[in-house]
Amino acid sequence: MLPSPTPSLDAIFAALADPTRRAILTMLLEDDMAVTDVADPFEMSLAAISKHLGILADAGLISQEKRGRVKWCKLEPAAMAAATVWIQGFGQFEPVDLDAFERFLETELVAEAERSGDSA
Repeated sequence: MLPSPTPSLDAIFAALADPTRRAILTMLLEDDMAVTDVADPFEMSLAAISKHLGILADAGLISQEKRGRVKWCKLEPAAMAAATVWIQGFGQFEPVDLDAFERFLETELVAEAERSGDSA
């Protein structure tokens, strides 16, 4: 069997963009699930769930396997490695403290107003 090509970041992020697909991935964190069990908590057709599962499988985030008459879904956490590495690349920057920035701007605006008032 040939190894499947590495999914693109675009496919991974597109798959993760949908809340239903994120919920499915969360459910699969617990254990492998039959497609019908995956569909159970959602108020949509089995065909719609199957489309979501196809998108997740195309992105490499899950695998599907037929066991007897039942199709099973399994989380493939390693597929998120490329996305994780890409996101972690932004970790080199310090997070912006917006409250501190707002306080700084207020201080600067007050100081500027005082300077403008002194020169008049």
